[in-house]
Amino acid sequence: MEMDSMAASIGVSVPVLRFLLCFAATVPFSFLCRFLPRGLPKHLYSAAVGVSLSYLSFGFSSNLHFLVPMLLGYASMLLFRPRCGILTFFLGFGYLIGCHVYYMSGDAWKEGGIDATGALMVLTLKVISCAVNYNDGLLKEEALREAQKKYRLVKLPSLIEYIGYCLCCGSHFAGPVYEMKDYLDWAEGKGIWSPDAKGPSPSPYKATGRALLQAGICMAMYLNLSPHYQLSKFSDPSYQEWSFWKKLSYQYMSGFSARWKYYFIWSISESSIIISGLGFSGWTDSSPPKPRWDRAKNVDILGVEFAKSAVVIPTVWNIQVSTWLRHYVYERLIQNGKKPGFFQLLATQTVSAVWHGLYPGYIIFFVQSALMIAGSRVIYRWQQSVPPTMALVKNVLVFMNFAYTLLVLNYSCIGFMVLSLHETLASYGSVYYVGTILPIVMILLGKVIKPGRPARSKARKEE
Repeated sequence: MEMDSMAASIGVSVPVLRFLLCFAATVPFSFLCRFLPRGLPKHLYSAAVGVSLSYLSFGFSSNLHFLVPMLLGYASMLLFRPRCGILTFFLGFGYLIGCHVYYMSGDAWKEGGIDATGALMVLTLKVISCAVNYNDGLLKEEALREAQKKYRLVKLPSLIEYIGYCLCCGSHFAGPVYEMKDYLDWAEGKGIWSPDAKGPSPSPYKATGRALLQAGICMAMYLNLSPHYQLSKFSDPSYQEWSFWKKLSYQYMSGFSARWKYYFIWSISESSIIISGLGFSGWTDSSPPKPRWDRAKNVDILGVEFAKSAVVIPTVWNIQVSTWLRHYVYERLIQNGKKPGFFQLLATQTVSAVWHGLYPGYIIFFVQSALMIAGSRVIYRWQQSVPPTMALVKNVLVFMNFAYTLLVLNYSCIGFMVLSLHETLASYGSVYYVGTILPIVMILLGKVIKPGRPARSKARKEE
């Protein structure tokens, strides 16, 4: 009864409240992890806390679901090492897609419900990256990219190390995604976590406090804004009577309001990873040096809301998943000696869409985002070709790219939120598909109005 009244007071369902309580509990549990001896005790604790919080949040079946990709990945590494990366990729995604279809989780999330599918999404990426890196351990180092060299696994992790990595203190709930190599170094006190490493042991408390304060602000913003910008409005007949600019501004505010929910979730997960120590990523070059916590960071709020170009969106939104997509999809589709093109971008966005679920809204959003980024690149190339003497023209192009990104991003994200094909097309059509037409026009203009060499290159040549 207490759970019912508490859930009603903040406007969520009881399952969502249960998840939020377990999710918040990852912070104190991660804090306790700091005081455990290195090695086996940390692995056992990480696994036990992850299993317990999953059970309390989603029920016993959640751990069975998590076990499937984990066992498939480990069996692939154990029995088929030369092909374990590609095997785990397709087996992991296959099982995730099956769960998406069976549970129709997108509908549940849209209606205020929750299930274990979101956590399974994060877990799938961790399982795949571990298998791919173990596969990379067989390859010659000179043939690898820098990220492959950094994260390759020569030795198979033990089963308890693997489970601890997958479920570490509930980090599979909402990320961030991190690498097995980093987890092992942290748990065993090696690398930058070694007592002999450069610099003193960093204090996580200031950074944790900042992340928790940010989480509180984000939750307040979401609770205040979301009641005023309901998704149901897009199918309301009165919405169709609005002017073009009013519809466009409502789309912007709907996307703006919804993003605070993600900012809140990622701020909590960031604080959890920071306070455990795993979020530490080294020291700055400043004097005195300051600790960096980049491994825990999943979003740069100001970077998203004031993005000067659509190209930077993957570097400021869902940062660790974007990094995963770059390392394990985008870069691996580039042929030796060739530059990446629209195919690699579209393929990466398609994998991201499938990872989220097979709803038409997701597919359309990520195809839209590929077009959005390609169009933004055209403007950026024009911007770079402007000589320093034409500062006004350059500033106009900078503003143009900012306005383009703001419009197309918030137009596109409606599909991500409403999910259904009918609602997505209806919302896009209500503003005459401006956010679809504009990127296509920019791409076509980029074929016609080809910029000269970047002004910086010309200056260097003259020197």
